[in-house]
Amino acid sequence: MPELPDITAYLTALAPRVLQQPLNHIRITSPFLLRTADPPISAAEGKTVRELRRIGKRIVFGLDGDLWLVLHLMIAGRLHWKPSGASLKGRNNLAAFDFPDGSLVLTEAGAKRRASLHLFHGEENLRAVDPGGIDVLSVGEEGFRKALTTENRTLKRALTDPRFLSGIGNAYSDEILWVAQLSPIAQTHKLKSEEWKRLFHGTRDTLQLWMDRFNAEAKTKFPEKVTAFRKEMAVHGKYGEPCPRCGEKVLRIRYADNETNYCAKCQTNGKVLADRSLSRLLGSDWPRTLDELEALKRR
Repeated sequence: MPELPDITAYLTALAPRVLQQPLNHIRITSPFLLRTADPPISAAEGKTVRELRRIGKRIVFGLDGDLWLVLHLMIAGRLHWKPSGASLKGRNNLAAFDFPDGSLVLTEAGAKRRASLHLFHGEENLRAVDPGGIDVLSVGEEGFRKALTTENRTLKRALTDPRFLSGIGNAYSDEILWVAQLSPIAQTHKLKSEEWKRLFHGTRDTLQLWMDRFNAEAKTKFPEKVTAFRKEMAVHGKYGEPCPRCGEKVLRIRYADNETNYCAKCQTNGKVLADRSLSRLLGSDWPRTLDELEALKRR
């Protein structure tokens, strides 16, 4: 799922292409995409884009007449800038937003249709899609800590809960925790002062690093290859590869459609965290340390 750095890059690339430009036409091919009926989507056609903003992982177009067009890309949704009137042939093409100088095309890979499009009238109604998470780049350490201790959660869950923090998902939470050298299953209510400081600065530094990198690229070309897996990442998507800090192999916890990647030596004092599927299989034989894990692999 595109997260804060990716959404920021999209906004950077869109600004010179659509701001102060009329949205001439909206073409939708998927009946599952549009989630609102009042006002009708046709009300946005012909309106000029006056503002671009981000709400969590959503992209918001502020139009004339206090209309707000909201795109949520979910996991597999991506944006592409094409020549005006771009064709929507092909099952992955869900919609096109036609501007004078080009068409913004929304695609979604896979069989499931999760991406969504909303049109609201008035900022009061726009708040309906705001989960309420804070922008970590605009608050201090105390505000950050207060947001994450609203409930006692694991750090992984707390960082990715949109009610607490805005725009962070599976990929960058892995990177943040690696930078902060903290376990993904550490409890927010049990962190020490020094650990909070590492988490706060690790979060800000990680997001700013990737935002700066993507924004620089987005100023020269539209981001066409948005992915959660980057070769420069330290641990996310790097299961079995060496940790760039200590050299130990990156481990993972798998669950549902996601997984958490971490370095046991750097983040958990050498403890191997239980993977749900393998834990059921191995039971009491589940390795608790890196040495036990290596011994298990040699059997």
